Amino acid sequence: MSNYRILKFPQSRIATFDVYSIGLSRHHVSALLEFDVTDSRNKLRELKRAGHKVSFNAWLIKVIGKALTQHPEVAAYLYGKRKLIVFDCINISIIVEKEINGKKVPIPLVIEKVNEKSIPVITKEIETAKNQVLSGNDIVLSNQSAFYERLYYRLPGIIRRAIWRFMLKRPKFAFKKMGNAVITSLVMMGKINGWFIHKTVHPISFGVGSVLRKPAVVNNEVKVREILNVTILIDHDVIDGAPMVRFINDLTRYIETGFDLDK
Repeated sequence: MSNYRILKFPQSRIATFDVYSIGLSRHHVSALLEFDVTDSRNKLRELKRAGHKVSFNAWLIKVIGKALTQHPEVAAYLYGKRKLIVFDCINISIIVEKEINGKKVPIPLVIEKVNEKSIPVITKEIETAKNQVLSGNDIVLSNQSAFYERLYYRLPGIIRRAIWRFMLKRPKFAFKKMGNAVITSLVMMGKINGWFIHKTVHPISFGVGSVLRKPAVVNNEVKVREILNVTILIDHDVIDGAPMVRFINDLTRYIETGFDLDK
């Protein structure tokens, strides 16, 4: 018999299992998109050379927040069977990879009121979260992990998933705990040539892949451009196809023209 090892995964991954399980029952439409970010990244490089502390991910969060502000119904929560709750603020949950007890673990961070914050402020908030020291008992990045969050890990799976269902039926509570949109970015963790299909319990979710150099037609000429792969999941119970397309069109325009970078 071959030798083997038994590894214990961090407790924080329990929440990941539960989110994926609940996400399988959601009616999300998947859109696999390519965005030409050549001009936007050039503007970001110019800002960095000028001494501005801005990151690509922070800018992308700001852009998504702008598009969702214009189309807030896309990030609405289903309330019962015939109503929606549309929040004025855009709170975006992102994944920050941190080392806990010697292992790299993805931990959620909720950036509140993205629509009211600047790119440097969002950049600083992400960097602060990356440098925050956590223990294996932490489930989210916050000032102090509450007792009930630590208790969550010790509950049987059927009860943990019941808690998620309970929370999602109370949109105000869900919004407070996890926002109304989520971004999972592989740019922070490595490079992938393609898209990944993820799962979510949020009304809308963004799976951000890598920026790759690809040939593209620009002004009837083939040029090498920087292309960003993004998977967007939109809850079809919340919104129909036509509003989805209008949202994606505005988002594309903001991403490809370098929204809020002409400073």
